[in-house]
Amino acid sequence: MNKLAQELNEILEGSSAYPFLSQTGRRMYFPKGIVAQSDEAKEKAKLYNATVGLATSKGQPMHLSDIMNVFREGVFKPSDIFNYAPGGGDKALRAIWKEEMIRKNPSLADKLTSGCIVTAGLTHTISLMATLFFDEGDTLVLPDLFWDNYELIFSELRGCTLKTFPFFRDGGFNTEAMKEALMSTASQTVRIILNFPNNPTGYTPTETEMASIVAALKEVADSGKHVLVLCDDAYYGLFFESDIAKESLFASLADAHENIFVIKGDAATKEDMVWGFRIGFVTYASKGLNQAQLSALEKKTLGAIRCTVSNCDRPGQSMLLNAYRNGKNVGRDKAATNEEMCMRYRLIHKAISRHDSKLLKAYPFNSGYFMAFDTTGHSAEELRVYLLDKYGIGTINIMDRTLRLAYCSVEQEDLEDLISRIFQAAEELWS
Repeated sequence: MNKLAQELNEILEGSSAYPFLSQTGRRMYFPKGIVAQSDEAKEKAKLYNATVGLATSKGQPMHLSDIMNVFREGVFKPSDIFNYAPGGGDKALRAIWKEEMIRKNPSLADKLTSGCIVTAGLTHTISLMATLFFDEGDTLVLPDLFWDNYELIFSELRGCTLKTFPFFRDGGFNTEAMKEALMSTASQTVRIILNFPNNPTGYTPTETEMASIVAALKEVADSGKHVLVLCDDAYYGLFFESDIAKESLFASLADAHENIFVIKGDAATKEDMVWGFRIGFVTYASKGLNQAQLSALEKKTLGAIRCTVSNCDRPGQSMLLNAYRNGKNVGRDKAATNEEMCMRYRLIHKAISRHDSKLLKAYPFNSGYFMAFDTTGHSAEELRVYLLDKYGIGTINIMDRTLRLAYCSVEQEDLEDLISRIFQAAEELWS
């Protein structure tokens, strides 16, 4: 094992994060190679910097003018667009994202967390976490209504076992089933991923439910189990009802228990409507982690990024940072988008209420981009194909029992017709 990896492991040994490190995670380190030496040279090489494999002229990267010319003159330098991004992302962007994370989650203000490391989108974050903290044969606990990429990442890529529990009970989040699934896992290290607002259902726990989730996880930790909680906050902020928990689960767990290690995966993707930029973030916390241990986790994460994508998108980071620093309409545009999504949410609810069908039952939803139907024992794939072939309507089948609608991509005036046609198609197929 590399000496740098050994040093990081020694720092982490005995911490709440250490028991979860996979064999790959234990071997991981951020090399003092080209990237690290180049970063050092940026600070000290005042005469000549001959470290980075990047062609420059007069201090700026050589570039294609046909690309540079699409950017408004005077806003960006070539280095903002064509340079490699630093390992872990642009430092100013990382700092602003953390400030915003605390602003949106005020209870984090006095809690110790790692820095927010930039990733190539939330999928990349989850894949990195699977690499660092999951070995073949490990068990991941998760609700039975989940984003299908989890199966690809954790099961197919890492060889883990997925252990599901029923998402809903009595119209709300099934906390008891979650706790039972964790307690019945044989290992003393248990791993769970929770995604709120949820994809595919569009559900976020209420304040009361979120408190019960935190209490249940603390009970599991009190039993002696070490608990890793991965918070997938991809759709954070898209809340449409007053009783929804507005802070991330990460905020409540950051100092909840010495045996709870929590990871926050979030992104500018949906929060700031920059889907194609592929800018995500990962942040660590635990009551059992000190600053040195958090820094060690950051270095292992940087190593995992270095040996996969090397570093993340520079133009997207520069454009997002410029919008944060200099944009005049960021708050207005985000508020307008949230208002539009809220209107579509209410119209979808109204349209569904007009149909009384035993064939399709809407799962509870109150947030995010989606809602989903339980196809009540019928094939969701059959309905998906029928809607596509006969009506030209695209939907998503989840595990052949759930039909997901992304109402975020359908105009307000079309939502009632969309819902009517879906119910009509179900009647034509199964009545």
